Amino acid sequence: MTVQELLAESTARLEAASLAYGHGTTGPRDEAAWLMLWQLGWPLDTHLETTGAHELDSHQIQQVRQLIERRILTRQPAAYLTREAWLQGVAFYVDERTIVPRSFIAELIADGSIDPWLSDATHQVLDLCTGNGSLAVLAAMAWPDIAVTGADLSTDALDVARINIERHGLSERVRLVQSDGLDACHGPWDLILCNPPYVNSASMAALPAEYRAEPELALAGGNDGMDFVRRLLREAPARMTALAVLVLEIGNERAHFEAAFPMLEVVWLSCSAGEDQVLLVTRESLLVQAEAMRP
Repeated sequence: MTVQELLAESTARLEAASLAYGHGTTGPRDEAAWLMLWQLGWPLDTHLETTGAHELDSHQIQQVRQLIERRILTRQPAAYLTREAWLQGVAFYVDERTIVPRSFIAELIADGSIDPWLSDATHQVLDLCTGNGSLAVLAAMAWPDIAVTGADLSTDALDVARINIERHGLSERVRLVQSDGLDACHGPWDLILCNPPYVNSASMAALPAEYRAEPELALAGGNDGMDFVRRLLREAPARMTALAVLVLEIGNERAHFEAAFPMLEVVWLSCSAGEDQVLLVTRESLLVQAEAMRP
């Protein structure tokens, strides 16, 4: 059997299984290709079109088929099966102790969208709800002159983050803190990055199995998805420097965000998913909102 034939077979099997995607791929063909390449030990940038005529031996075919079967039977994200996820071309270790990293903030770090809001005075960056540490690692890579702190409530997640920080040789520049929100993150911070739990309760109830396989703590944001965000925006100004900004991901919850914070002035940052997934807010705007809400 050739590579192209096995890819076609694997794609058809995934299609027939009616799986959910979004943890690194967007459909069965890309997922089949990813799983095949990983199982074969080939680079993920291998062009299957040019290697499609390559004949695979029976052992290789069996291994790929078994991995595809695991994906179908377990309904786990592929990244949990491979123990690997990629963001902006950087590989990260991941397992069931954290959600699969997919934050759009990674794009904004890589493409420089956040840079205009930074200055020579930007020294301390906090990655709140760090999960497997991917944003903390990418921030340290993008801004070599800053110190990064990754914080999470989950000690399990921090154990995974530590693996990634050490893997990328950043132990001297990225520290980890166990913290319930900002409780142990006193700062003051020049930049806060946060991909918090923001999924509203109705959406949580409708999540497919692949997303339910992830830690609920990192996803569920209460009835309107804004429970963690309310606390964060209330407490953040006291832990930010005068010119600091907060970059916050809220996914598909813009309507709930604007209903919860109708007077808050924010900047919506454009990413591959559109202009309503990630926002930036200054400390000054947070203080103005707080003053406006005083009784």
